[in-house]
Amino acid sequence: MSNASNSSNESWWLATLGRTIVWARLREREAGTAEVFDSDGNTLSYDSVDTARATLMDAEFVEFDGLDEDDALERGFSLAEVVPPKAPHDDALRGLMMQQLGRRAR
Repeated sequence: MSNASNSSNESWWLATLGRTIVWARLREREAGTAEVFDSDGNTLSYDSVDTARATLMDAEFVEFDGLDEDDALERGFSLAEVVPPKAPHDDALRGLMMQQLGRRAR
């Protein structure tokens, strides 16, 4: 069971596949390395935050905090209907990393 510590710098990323949002959590570690918790429940390690961010962007993920309503609508949802998943530990978080959307936002 992984520790859900807030002492590290954490950001949420998402990608859309049809009416499904796929989440990923990026954490910067104290040593300057990074880890990404993905929708399969894997924790992937990277040598830097920049490398982790580039890998997420290559996989068509965008940083949730960087989205505005127009960006969200282009992806088929409203910011009002989407919140990054929360759980007490990563084992519980795994099942929340894919989110089905309701009807298409306009």
